[in-house]
Order: sequence, then structure tokens, then C-alpha cells
Amino acid sequence: MKPAILVVDDERAICIAISRLLNARGYEVDTAPSAEAAVAKLEHSVFHLIITDLSMGKMSGMDLLEWVKQHSPETAVIMITAYGSEKTAVEAMKLGASDYVPKPFDNDELELKVARVLETMADKRENRLLREQVESTYRFENLIGKSPSMQRVFDVIRRVADSDLTVLVRGPSGTGKELVANAIHYNSPRRSKALIKVNCAAFSRELVESELFGHEKGAFTGATATKEGKFEIADGGTLFLDEIGDMALETQAKILRVLQEKELERVGGNRTIKVDVRVIAATNQDLEAKAKEGTFREDLFYRLNVVPILLPALNERPGDMPLLIAHFLEKVADRLERPKKDLSRAAMRALLAHEWKGNVRELEHAIEQAVVLAGGEEIEPADLPAAMGSSSPIAALSSSGADGDDAQATTFKEAKQRVVAGFERQFIEEALERHSGNISKAAEEMGMYRQHLQGKLTEYAIDASAYRIKKKG
Repeated sequence: MKPAILVVDDERAICIAISRLLNARGYEVDTAPSAEAAVAKLEHSVFHLIITDLSMGKMSGMDLLEWVKQHSPETAVIMITAYGSEKTAVEAMKLGASDYVPKPFDNDELELKVARVLETMADKRENRLLREQVESTYRFENLIGKSPSMQRVFDVIRRVADSDLTVLVRGPSGTGKELVANAIHYNSPRRSKALIKVNCAAFSRELVESELFGHEKGAFTGATATKEGKFEIADGGTLFLDEIGDMALETQAKILRVLQEKELERVGGNRTIKVDVRVIAATNQDLEAKAKEGTFREDLFYRLNVVPILLPALNERPGDMPLLIAHFLEKVADRLERPKKDLSRAAMRALLAHEWKGNVRELEHAIEQAVVLAGGEEIEPADLPAAMGSSSPIAALSSSGADGDDAQATTFKEAKQRVVAGFERQFIEEALERHSGNISKAAEEMGMYRQHLQGKLTEYAIDASAYRIKKKG
């Protein structure tokens, strides 16, 4: 769909000149001889950009700007100003105008400003859409993803959450295994009880047993008082055993007993304590191989692996990258109380090109650094960690002006556009489905103006009446 532009000026010659100039550049251009006529067109048609004279008749360009910001905020406005009225133009930009051009204007300057404004508006719309998708369709708790592998993870979590079955979460470091445990627990009947987390790799054998099962006073040097273990503290709730592949064989035997008998004894004690705990375990290791080697109990593996959940590496689900980036930009800015900023196209390409050996955790840390260091209106490659920022080959090409010649960068750009278009189309179709094809109600739910939704229906060739028929049938 070509960008639609409305030129508003009471001088017919200027309307004709701008219309011819921009039509030749592939834009769809309409004209209006007054601000009142422009409002009449805006009430029935969708425009991406308005180029309006500042000084007109009864309704001025400033009045039109205020109307647009109130009734069609996704439409950009460029002001045409007379010589000596730059102060007024600056005031217009404070009120929401995207840019201004002075009379007599230079054709090249006008073309450049139109292209820049339309690109900025497209980026903002894409980022808004991504945030909306992150907050609705493609998330489960704080897990984010639209890829088939992540949708399977969400489906297993939903199915298993209301049971007491033991779950084994597997995947590379940094993929979000702890988030899976959170999602299962807080969507289960045990949500009102404790979720206790233990990193089994963080303690020696003696200490991990004390952490898990507790100890009696005098059980070992330094045990000056009786201590409850994590199993007791989690009674009625959930215990998350992270990095369980690093647990000693002797401790594994005691874990197996708790899972089978639902009872334990504290270190140095002989009293049997009953516990009601759901166990979720996680590892990035090959437990089957460890079982064959004799370093992990085979019976414990099968007892833990009742419901397996496999988290994919980030580079196995590249389509989720825009969603994750949008999520972390929002989350990190809120947490650090920094202004929300979008990524420049060069920064987005640098992130998409990176290998992400540290997976989602590495991505979050990269966004944290970028949000803190970014000094401009957008996050640039130089704000990212060195491995993916200014030293990135893709970023270097972008900053040197080689964007147009870089086939790989073009591929990333096209991939992002396809992802965003797919999100947007599905977002609209689902809203129409819920509201039986009623465009007004669907637009209200999505926070869009009706005329903008109509423009999207045309862009994606979506027939709203088909949803009315479908619903009735």
C-alpha cells in the first residue's frame, strides 16, 4: 500500500506543485484548498501524512494540527511556513508537528523530509504493534514467543499447571527455565503457597542437603540451631530445583525418596517429616548421557521426566526476536525509570545478526546496557555491547551508509517487515472474529480509529463481512 498524503493550501499552485512532485515519487496524493476541507476528507479517508500551510483562512494550519492530533494521532503533519515565521513553526512542532518547510521550499528538501517522517511513523506503528502483540497473543506470564516451539511450551504449561505432576525443564542456559517454573506454579492450585527455588550447583554436597532437607542442632560444625529445609518451607507449594544435573549421587537418592514417599529426614535427625511438595527440576545437561555414565541416577531421571518441557535456543526461533526486543525495551525502561526509546534500524539489524550464545538472558542484558547508554532519540549500534554494537560488521556497514548495498541487512529488514505484517494481520482478524465483523467495535478494542482500521483492511485485503457470515454460520 502506497503512503497516502494530503496537501492542504489555499494557493492552488502550491497544491499542484507538491502533488506532482510527490506523485512522481510513488505516493498517493490528494489536495484540499482549506483546513475545513481537509477535515472533511480526514473524516472519510485515511492519510499517513498531511502537508499543510500554516496561514490559511478561518481555520489555520495550527487549528488543523490540533484537530489531527486529537482525532487521528497516527497521522503525521508537516507544516509549510512563510518567511520569518520559523518561531511559529517551532511552536507547531511542540504541539506535535513532525517537521516544517519554509516557503519557497526546495523540492529535494521536501522529498527528504517526507521520506524521513513517513519512515519514522512506520517504525513507531511497528513498535506499537509489537508491544500490543507481546502484551496479548504471544506471551505466557513473562515467557515471550510466537514460534511453533514456544507455542508448544505454552500449551504444555497450560495443560500441566493444574496437576501435581513433576516437570523437567530442559534447554540451554539463558532460555528462561526459571520463568517456566514461575508460569507453572502461578497458574496452579498451589499459587497461594510458596514457590521455593534452589540452585543445586551453588552448594557443596553437605550444604545442598542442609538447604534441601534442613538440619538438627549440632548435626555438623556450625549447626548452632535447628533449621527447616526448602522441602519443608515449600510444603503445600512448589520447589524448583535448578541445575539438578550437578547434584551428587547421594543427594539424588534422598531426592528420589522424597518424590516417591513424600517424606524426609533432616541432616543429623531421625524423625520422619511428611511433606506435600510439587517438584519442578531444570537442567542444561544431557541427563540420559549422564545416566549411562553413572553420574546421574536413571530412576531419578525417569521420576523427574514425567512431563518434559524443552526450551529452544534463541537462534532456533529468530521470528521471536522482535517480540522479545519490544518486551525488554518496555520492561527495562520501566525498571530503570528511563525514557522509552525505540531501536534504530541499524541497531535492530545488529541484534538480529548476533549469535546469542547466552540466549534470552544475553539479549536482556544487551537491552539493559543500550537503554542506559543511549543518549539520542533512538538506540543506535554504538549503545549496544561491543560484540553486537559498533564493532558488528552489520552495524559498521549501516553507519557507513552501505545499507542499500548490503544484501544481508536487506534480508533482516524484510524479515522484520514480514513478521510485523503477520502480527498485524492476525491481530486484526482475531478482533473481527470476536466482534462478528463489526469494524467499529474491533477498532475500539484495538485502540485504533475506525478510518485507520478500514485502511488496514484494504491493505491486507481483509473482508470484514466474511467474519459476519462466518459467525452466523
